[in-house]
Order: sequence, then C-alpha cells, then structure tokens
Amino acid sequence: MSGPTAPNGSTPDGSTPDGSAPSEEAVEAAELLARQAIADGLAEAEAEVPAPDSLESVRETASQARQAAGRFAGAGMPAEKSKDFKNSTRRLLARLQPERTGLIAVFFLAIGSVTLAVIGPKVLGNATNIIVDGMIGGQGIDFSKLHQTLLAVLCLYVVSASMAYVQARLLAGVVQKTMFTLRSDVEDKLHELPLGYVDRQPRGDLLSRVTNDIDNVAQSLQQTLSQMLTSFLTIVGVVIMMFTISPLLASIAVLTIPASLFTLRTIASRSKKRFIAQWTHTGALNAQVEEAFTGHALVKVFGRTADVEARFNEKNEELYEASFGAQFISGIIQPAMMFLGNLNYVVIAVVGGVKISSGQLSIGDMQAFIQYSRQFTQPLTQLASMANVFQSGIASAERVFELLDGPDQRADDEHPLVDERPRGRVEFDHVSFSYLPETKLIEDLSLVAEPGETVAIVGPTGAGKTTLVNLIMRFYELDGGAIRLDGLDISHMRRRELRSNIGMVLQDTWMFGGTIRENIAYGNLDATEEQILEAAKATYVDRFVHSLPDGYDTVVDDEGGSVSAGEKQLLTIARAFLADPTILILDEATSSVDTRTEVLIQQAMAALRSNRTSFVIAHRLSTIRDADTILVMDAGRIVEQGNHEELLAAGGAYHALYNAQFAGAAAEVA
Repeated sequence: MSGPTAPNGSTPDGSTPDGSAPSEEAVEAAELLARQAIADGLAEAEAEVPAPDSLESVRETASQARQAAGRFAGAGMPAEKSKDFKNSTRRLLARLQPERTGLIAVFFLAIGSVTLAVIGPKVLGNATNIIVDGMIGGQGIDFSKLHQTLLAVLCLYVVSASMAYVQARLLAGVVQKTMFTLRSDVEDKLHELPLGYVDRQPRGDLLSRVTNDIDNVAQSLQQTLSQMLTSFLTIVGVVIMMFTISPLLASIAVLTIPASLFTLRTIASRSKKRFIAQWTHTGALNAQVEEAFTGHALVKVFGRTADVEARFNEKNEELYEASFGAQFISGIIQPAMMFLGNLNYVVIAVVGGVKISSGQLSIGDMQAFIQYSRQFTQPLTQLASMANVFQSGIASAERVFELLDGPDQRADDEHPLVDERPRGRVEFDHVSFSYLPETKLIEDLSLVAEPGETVAIVGPTGAGKTTLVNLIMRFYELDGGAIRLDGLDISHMRRRELRSNIGMVLQDTWMFGGTIRENIAYGNLDATEEQILEAAKATYVDRFVHSLPDGYDTVVDDEGGSVSAGEKQLLTIARAFLADPTILILDEATSSVDTRTEVLIQQAMAALRSNRTSFVIAHRLSTIRDADTILVMDAGRIVEQGNHEELLAAGGAYHALYNAQFAGAAAEVA
C-alpha cells in the first residue's frame, strides 16, 4: 500500500510518490506559507502578551506557526533556499573527507557499472545482426555465436548490477557514518550552547534543525551522490556510443535537450501561482480543522457545528479549485516530455530506416541506437530532479551548520572553585542582568539567604522572579555583580558541581517515557529502592500510586498517561527531594495540586527544610505565609522585604497583592 500524499501529490517527507523531488514551485509556495505563518504568529503574540515576559510567548507562538507551516510544506523540507550554496556545499563535502576511501571505491564502481550497462545494447545489437544476417544470407542462424553473444550480454548486465549493488551499499555506509559524526557534533553543540541562545530560537525550528534537517541531508546525499554520478556517466557513455553508431542520428537526439528544457520552464512558470494558491488554501484548511478539533467541546457547547461545517465546506471548495488547476498544469509535464520523446523517436526511426535501406546502418545498430535514445532522456530527467533534491539538502546542511556555528557558553575555569562543605548560603551582591541590552530587567539587586531559610519571591508578571532563580542555576551569565554560594563566586565554579547542589521544580512538569519509579529515580540514579519509596511517601506520591494498576511500574510520559497534572507535579517534587540538594528552588511547584494536597506538601517541605535553603516563587500567597523572608519584586528590583506579618502591617505592595487575592474575593462572595 502506498503512503499518504499531500495535495500536490507529494508524500509526507516532501518527495513525490515516484521518489523524485518536489517541484521548485511547491518548495517556493511552502516557503511563502511558512514565512506568513511565522509573521502571523509573531504579530498575534506581540498583540496579546505584554513585555518583557511576552518574549517567550512570542517565541512559542512563532515556533507553533513554523511547525504548522512545516506540516503544510512536508516534514523535513527546509523552509528556505540555501543562502550560501557554494560554501555550504564545500563544507558538507569536507565532512565526507574521512570516508574518502569509500568514496573513491564508489566512484570507480559507478564507472564500471555504467560502462558495462552502456555497452550492453551495442552487444545485444550484434545478436540481432547475427539473426538478420543468418536469415537474409540463407546460411542459417549461427546459434553457437548467438548463444555466446547473449551470454556475454547477460554477463555484462549481471556484473553491472552487482557493481551497482556494492556501490549502493558502500555509499550508504559512507553517508550514514558521516551523518553519525554530524549528529554527534550537533549533540555536543547543544550541550555547549548558552541558554540565552536557545531561548532566542523557536523551539520547533531548533528541533527541526536537529532532526528533520539532518535527515534531509542524509536522504539528499544518499540519492544525489549516487544518482547524479550515475546519470552523468550514463549521459556521457550513451552520447559516445550514439556518435560511434551514427553521428547524424546522435545529433538529432541531442537536439531534444533544449526543446525539453524550454517546455519544462514554460509549464513550470504557469503552474507557480497555482501551487502558491494550493498551499495557501491547504494551510487555511488545516488550520481550521486543527482549531475545530482542538476546541471540539466548545463547538458542541455553543452549538456552532453547522457554522464549522459551512466554513469547512467553503475552504474545502477553494482548495479543490486551486488544487485542480495546480495538478492539471503540472500534470502536463510528463505527457509533454513523452510527446517530445516520441517525436524524437519518430524522426530517428524515419532517418534510421533510410540509412538501413541504403546500407549505411545495420538493423542491430539501429536497435542499439533506439535503446540508447530511450536511455538518454531518463538520466537527463534524473539530473534535473536530483538538482532540486541536492538544493534542498544543502539548505538543510546550511541550517545545521548555523547551529554548529552558534556561540558556546563560557567555558568553566581551568582551576574552578570547589565548595567542599556546601551549607546553602546564597548571596546576591549588586547583581545586574537583562536578556536584551536595550531592556533592563534586574539592576543592582542585593540579598542574602542564610542556610536553612525559606525565601519566597512574589510580584507581578514580568517582575523577574523566575529570572532570579535561573541566575542561581547559572543558566545565564551576569551583566554585573556576583552571586556567591557559601562565599564562593558561582561564575568560577563548575556548572555541573554547582547544579548538583540545587534541586529545581518547575511549574511546567516534565516526565520522560518510563515507569513512575524511574521518573522519581531521575533525581538520583544511585538511589536505592528504600530511598525512592521514602521520597515518594514524603511527597504523598505513594498515596495515589497504589491506586494505579501497576503501581510504581506504571508507565508514564510527558503527556501524562494515566496520571493527572497534579500527580505529575507531585512526581517532580519527589524527584527533587530524592536528589537531596543543598538549595531547593520551587517555581510555582504546587500550582496544579488541590488545596488538601498543597497543605500536605507544605508540611512535607517544612520537615525537609532542615539545612536546606529554599527559594519559592508563588502567585498563591497562601503557600508562602510561613516563609522566613518574602521578597516583593517589581521591574527587576526588590521593593519590599520581610515576613508575612511585617509586610501586611507595612501596607505596601505585598499588602495590595494580598488584598487582591483574598479581601477582594471575600467581598465578592459577601
């Protein structure tokens, strides 16, 4: 059974059902659609989300738009053409240098295979001459000579096919070894990229570079290196053989090349705008379908099913009309090429017949020449097709090289500071930081968190709360000032050692594909079964695990599986507790749990805070009443500092936040 096809007849990987490359017009249309989707996504995000926290939302929206456009264009197909084709090609070919021995073998095997395949029709023509001469001459067919000739043809084709098989196998090894090295380099680079660079890249685009683009490079090299070489050698060999048989007929055959190119260019120019319309309507229809299915429940609730169906029918009709025009015009290409080929065949047959009748050409040579003329057009088509594939591969390679050329995070010091007895004292000493130079975020911030203290951070969206704890993790380098852990400047510590002393629980939970036990153990891979169970009981994971069919062996993933959002959050908290860090960072860690569970977690954290410094970011002020210190941040500055009672009595920003959550709600209820 064949795979699904896109509206232009291409398969989901961007190729056409017969394995050829997508048309240039389809690629350009997909490019246009991708850019429009990204632009729409950016505009929408900027309109809805205020700065500076809107930056992440803008990136996320742009990523989703780019991913959607990527689905319309076909997975793995780059959204752009290569910007520097020459240098990117040179750089990609340079990566093949370690496999040059295999490439040399591939080259000579291709020469041998093509040479034998090209000789075949000529030898087969000799067999035809043996039959014709035997019948016309009256002496009978020399079957012994005929058998030897046919056996020679068979051997030629068998050896040619065998060499082609070995060539393909060697080439697959060369390409995959090169891609193995490229993937390893990309993996190493991802670990060296500063988080600021990653934040500036749309997630979908970055993921596409690591997966789709590398796969596209591999596929392009696998197809083009073999077929372009084989096609070029075949054209050269066929032209030589045709001129050795009949220069006149060879000249007639070669004249079809400019006619074919002119026909292709004329048809392609007419189909371009129709392909753009097709892809545009495809994107609109896909977006509407995705929207309708995502909000299926709301559509039912508000009784808009008929409206949705009417909009779908309208968009579907527009897509039908655009696709019909695009497919009809592009479908003319093959019949047109067949017409030119048949016209060429008729001319060759007529001229060849005249030459045979005049004794200037044998029937066997004419048979061989017809075979060569048929072989001549096929590699020309393959070269044109492979040129598009190679262009696509180079564009993908360029995107991968852009990632490899990205900045590296600052290297750890050769002689780093080591915190031999971590206690958890954290000091911010006149810290300044901003994501963008022109947008100030944190300026001249100073604070001290003593070992065992719980520091709560509250404030409006965009105040810099999450940024503050990210700086403790050294996800970003400071613009000024210093952060010290137990008196040691963290910028002179190894990142690995620094982060091994810190446990972090984010608002957005993350589960990998595995059992509940394995997800908890991710916090400490050397933990025993008893330690895992102890962490699970301390965070009340054990309470709900036993209600699952497989208990701790229940398989979950990032989609949640059989556990709820609140239960996933409990699992991430258990993971952090199992790591037993010196510093604990909780970024809205209880936002998805119910009130009763939240109280239990607060009790568990209170018991586990001994000798552990905790930073808690919370919008729900009820979760941080017992904090030793509450920091109220606004626009990157600490505007208030104290405990719950002190800040309420001060009647400042914290008092206003508290009343907004509790006093206002109570008044509405009353």
